[in-house]
Amino acid sequence: MKSYKSLLSVAFILTVFLSSKFSTAQQIKGVVYDTYTQPLGNAYVYNLNSKNHSHTSENGYFVLENNKIGDTLSIGLLGFKKTKIVLSQEDLTKTLYVALERNIFKLDELVLKQEKSVLNALVKVDLETNPINSSQEILRKVPGLIIGQHAGGGKAEQLFLRGFDIDHGTDISINVDGIPVNNVSHAHGQGYSDLHFLIPETIQNINFGKGPYYAEARDFTTAGYVDFKTKNRLNENTIKLSYGQFNSIRTLGLFNLIDNAKSDNAYIGIEYIETDGPFKSPQNFNRLNIFGKYAAFINENDRVAVTLSHFNSRWDASGQIPERLVENGTIDRFGAVDDTEGGNTSRSNVNVEYFSTLNETTSIKSNVFYSHYDFELYSNFTFFLEDAINGDQIKQKEDRNIFGFNAQLNTKKDLSFSKLNTTAGIGLRFDTVDDIELSHTLNRNTTLDFIQLGDINQTNFFGFYKAAFDFGKFKVTPGLRLEYFKFLYNDALAENYKTASQTKTALLPKLNILFKQNEQLQWFLKSGIGFHSNDTRVVVKRNGEDVLPKAYGVDFGAVYKPVPDLVVNATAWFLHLDQEFVYVGDAGIVEPSGKTRRLGVDLGLRYQFNDYLYFDTDATLTKARSIEEPEGENYIPLAPVFTWVGGLALNDYKGFSGGMRYRYLGDRAANETDSVTAEGYFVTDFNVNYKVNKNLSLGVSVENIFDTEWNETQFLTESRLENEVASVEEIHFTPGTPFSAKATLTYNF
Repeated sequence: MKSYKSLLSVAFILTVFLSSKFSTAQQIKGVVYDTYTQPLGNAYVYNLNSKNHSHTSENGYFVLENNKIGDTLSIGLLGFKKTKIVLSQEDLTKTLYVALERNIFKLDELVLKQEKSVLNALVKVDLETNPINSSQEILRKVPGLIIGQHAGGGKAEQLFLRGFDIDHGTDISINVDGIPVNNVSHAHGQGYSDLHFLIPETIQNINFGKGPYYAEARDFTTAGYVDFKTKNRLNENTIKLSYGQFNSIRTLGLFNLIDNAKSDNAYIGIEYIETDGPFKSPQNFNRLNIFGKYAAFINENDRVAVTLSHFNSRWDASGQIPERLVENGTIDRFGAVDDTEGGNTSRSNVNVEYFSTLNETTSIKSNVFYSHYDFELYSNFTFFLEDAINGDQIKQKEDRNIFGFNAQLNTKKDLSFSKLNTTAGIGLRFDTVDDIELSHTLNRNTTLDFIQLGDINQTNFFGFYKAAFDFGKFKVTPGLRLEYFKFLYNDALAENYKTASQTKTALLPKLNILFKQNEQLQWFLKSGIGFHSNDTRVVVKRNGEDVLPKAYGVDFGAVYKPVPDLVVNATAWFLHLDQEFVYVGDAGIVEPSGKTRRLGVDLGLRYQFNDYLYFDTDATLTKARSIEEPEGENYIPLAPVFTWVGGLALNDYKGFSGGMRYRYLGDRAANETDSVTAEGYFVTDFNVNYKVNKNLSLGVSVENIFDTEWNETQFLTESRLENEVASVEEIHFTPGTPFSAKATLTYNF
């Protein structure tokens, strides 16, 4: 009997021990991937019992604390069907593999508290519900960003954001897979960003931020930054052919080189575009893009991606024309004064990316890149103002090599009072620019004299650190960024050889606070100091004065989801810029400007009527002024006052997809006194596609469907025509595209 009781006691003790052992909360490791076995980054993993949550890394890897047998996990990502898993004993001891099935993007599946950045998640919805149809539309996916082309289609677009006429990139940082697009100390203008090497159909995701609040965002982040991520794999091969008015042709081929492989993938894309444009003097524009990418898992935790790309473009530009010639009937809106303008450019990129999950709490993200870039542009803005015999045509040219790397270490830690995610990074960018030239030319054939000529070496080393303290409802993220610059310039026109040099460092603090009031409402407060570097020729000429003019900013706003299918966001913001010295590449001079202040409000709305119909709109109201000028003389020329963009998208309804997109740029001051106005415009585009079968689809797209007469870019310029005695200062403009239709045939296999 005693033996029996002893046996019962041992069994009871053993049962209690085992139950306590397996009921103790434990850590889970897992990987989330799609039906193509590709890892899914930023998927949300949520324990419905313990309320603990985690996000997957770029390798699809996650670690989740405090789990027990019988707990239910909910795993989801926008664009994929949510899945639930009831944990077993095996799940607690082995790596958990979770496959998510693709689904129609539904706004009601967006849970505010699950997203690292709700506004970026909304742009992902925008991208999927209304895909990009041309390279011109890439940057328009950033809410509130307006673009304008004013030189034959080959020149980088002019950008407008948050009360900035950004020119070609002076106040916005643009990057693709970690490669900086902005060109420092460029022949045409500081921060010049030509994104035409990016094929729209290869874009996986767009990440953006407005204002100078992000420790990881690099040079030129004052109005904001935009980062593009390209696909590691194609879901299907694609052949596309488009033909439209003005002899416009686009052909595209995207092909998987390695398919149905779990460990590695490779694909190649080839794009060719040509058009004459609506101008009387044909643009003769053409562009060739070649893009290839190979991505592979070295092991379960390490992934490498290698990208090679090349693009080449050339064009003849009709350029900007003065209003007086159109008004007196000498030329029409699509005529030209100097039709020998134009240019050519090319860029080749090599990029190697490496992602590694070192352990449950630490991961590394890095890339090494090289770019070779050529640029040659011929322009004539003033016609015969400076040279009454030969005219004022100028040539801007450079040959550039860019070397660099980025490395980022991410760690997670549970503190006694909060969860802590830290990000630390370092990076280097080194530019060598040979024979950077500004010269006076005749008919693109003869160089009459050199205005600027020399060699530039510019080094930028940076480091940053940010710590995200997650207290549940509150998330507080302080950050710090360190910048070091070395500027070298050799003036080839100087009598004696001399290297002019300057160095400069800057320390830039940031602080962001997020309050998750509930699943329907988030509040945020962002603050920070940013900058944009000035042109090397400015820096050495001014003896290092105001090399890195700072931008001080604050954002306060909210994201609200009152009903499942509606999301609204609102932000009030302030941005102050210190005095800066701007190099005007078209004239080869240094033009100082004083301190400026911008106040604004951003508003956004997204509403999904049903699975097929999606509406989005964004508006920005801004007051931009110079601080040091008297009232009435303190307008910032061409600074946008009101912008409004949006549209309605139809997604896969009985084989039909398409949309209507509109953009509005309001009237704005063309000079400091607002005595001359740059007229605004409202333009609407339309596209529709029909899926004939699972492989073949037909589409029609129309730019400016209502044939609005609008000016895409405008400048207040003093010019003199060949037959004029005196010069005239007035608006010079590039006309916007009239009604323009094209048809597209797409074959997927």
